[in-house]
Amino acid sequence: MATEKTFTVAGISTLNGKTKIRFANDTMRIKILSKNGHENVDLVELPSAMTKPEIVAHLRSIDFGANVPGANEAYSLILKRNPEAAAAESTVETTAEAVPA
Repeated sequence: MATEKTFTVAGISTLNGKTKIRFANDTMRIKILSKNGHENVDLVELPSAMTKPEIVAHLRSIDFGANVPGANEAYSLILKRNPEAAAAESTVETTAEAVPA
């Protein structure tokens, strides 16, 4: 179910005990998610418009959601639904390693 749609805001929220990655183009999405009963809503603005696979790679590269139970499973679900996510993620890791410390 790959798509070329891009988003400028992404993050994590939990609804009924299930943690998912959320995608949006406006930070006002926080209010909507909270109003609809989501807990632990944490959205961040992205450095540029990105596709879902690119977002997963970016969020993992900055350790976003590292302390959130269920975050890794949510990332894995996106990777499963978007096979090109693995390629995007490896590109981010390679770029990060190429930068001298």
